Amino acid sequence: MRRLAIPLALVLALGGVAGPAQADAPVKRTAQCQGDWLPGSPTAEDVMSGEISLVGLPAFKLGKKIDWGASPYRNRSWEFVFQSLRWMGTLVVAYENSGEKRYLDRATEIAEDWVLHNKRGARGTKPYVWKDHPVSLRTQPLLCLSMHVKADWLKTSLADHARLLSDARLYKKGHNHGIDQDIALMGIGCRYGRADWQSLAARRLTGTVKLDVDAQGALMEQAPRYAVYVYGRLQVAMTNMKACGRKVPGEVSRRAEALKEFVAHSTMPNGYMVPIGDGSAETEPKMETGTPDKKVKVYRAGYVYGRTDWGKPESAYYSIRFGPGTKFHGHEDHLGVTYYAQGRDILMDGGFHSYEKSSYRYWTLSPEAHNVPTVVGARFRPRTASSLVDSAYGKDRQAFRLTDKAYGVTRTRSVLVNHGQDVMAVLDTAGGGGKVSSLWRFAPSLKLVSNSGGRVVLGDGKFKVTLVQLSSCSPVGGQKVERGGALGWVSPTYLSKEAANVVVSPAAEKLLTIIVPGTDSPKVSCSGGKVTVEGVSFSANLL
Repeated sequence: MRRLAIPLALVLALGGVAGPAQADAPVKRTAQCQGDWLPGSPTAEDVMSGEISLVGLPAFKLGKKIDWGASPYRNRSWEFVFQSLRWMGTLVVAYENSGEKRYLDRATEIAEDWVLHNKRGARGTKPYVWKDHPVSLRTQPLLCLSMHVKADWLKTSLADHARLLSDARLYKKGHNHGIDQDIALMGIGCRYGRADWQSLAARRLTGTVKLDVDAQGALMEQAPRYAVYVYGRLQVAMTNMKACGRKVPGEVSRRAEALKEFVAHSTMPNGYMVPIGDGSAETEPKMETGTPDKKVKVYRAGYVYGRTDWGKPESAYYSIRFGPGTKFHGHEDHLGVTYYAQGRDILMDGGFHSYEKSSYRYWTLSPEAHNVPTVVGARFRPRTASSLVDSAYGKDRQAFRLTDKAYGVTRTRSVLVNHGQDVMAVLDTAGGGGKVSSLWRFAPSLKLVSNSGGRVVLGDGKFKVTLVQLSSCSPVGGQKVERGGALGWVSPTYLSKEAANVVVSPAAEKLLTIIVPGTDSPKVSCSGGKVTVEGVSFSANLL
């Protein structure tokens, strides 16, 4: 793709140099400064006092003279947000809202100092300062500041940002970062009347949205919680395009609308999104999604979602993963399941800890951090695609069969979920005479009660849940239960790590796992190819 050349001589001609607005001048609220782009923390007063708290980490003493190379927590997210300057933008918004010139003066001082000490490619400038995401996010506070400060250093800096945003080699197509890049380039183009930047941003946005959100409305980044972010950013993109006098491409608006249903299906009955991929269990989508017509939805992007009913916290809910190989924010969770029943988490993924380059972060990405079958003695092949090969839908019961060759041989998992009498049954097999073992990670609140005869009981006060394992209708004993250690962890929130019980099954050629919430003594029988659990019967093959 040809790089778009943007000569500096053609950049941002908007009159002469001038200082900040006069103290007694009426302050106009601008679209560039108002909106929901600002973080909840820090506040304008925090910044004025010289302390900022970013990404939930303790407050950092910024001081009057800012160290732009600061990285007090060695945390990539902190560094990126620090360099985004959105915290500086709180001061400009406070100026617009209050008329107090001290806010604008400090914002100008901070921004000018940043420009002076963070020239691209200069010695001392950290490489991440000019990465795609800090660049695109930093554009918003700088544009906001430009509505009140007309100075050459600011116009020149925005031109530098526009050149990077326009560079095809740096563009993150098919990713939420690409959407942010398009929003930023459109913002600069509209602010300074550059139709070429506007057109490039609009053209790229259409292509990125078609890759990032499929025709069903599923987000392709493999972490459902990012669908909320992408939906919000697309609203900003479309609003800005209209304000700039440009027509919103139909494909963008259609797929943005379709995202709402995907978010709805990805949200558990407790109101939080299912923590698949790089998704925290504390993500509560604060957006209106409506109530979908269907209680069960299969997305070709690799998700099966089902529930007993909408609008009932006690409803059962499950997710199953399959689809394209791992990319972007995905984990190696194919054929994995989660299960929520009777108002609480039962089976959970290992979760999302952070983006730090740590051994624990990489473990959370691995199969061992998910409820998946493994083929004993075989090597795992990362980024292997998996397929949904069969399914059966009923009002009170659904069943699905999935398969892949992530271990070099055919690995097959069938999943049945019964509603009313809550039961999940999972059948795992491997081709070529191989044996399978499976991992089952329970919510941290569920403690081990007993483990014998192929039955593992866990409980939280009066609530109990039982795992039963069979092979060709015979009980299979020898389950190992680990809390902590190598496997027994979950990360329900950012930077958290909690011990949880993980049940590791024995190896078997055919392994049927039955999860029965709400009891420590379920009646389970199996004969003649039929399994009965608490009076509910189904085929031993599930499908």
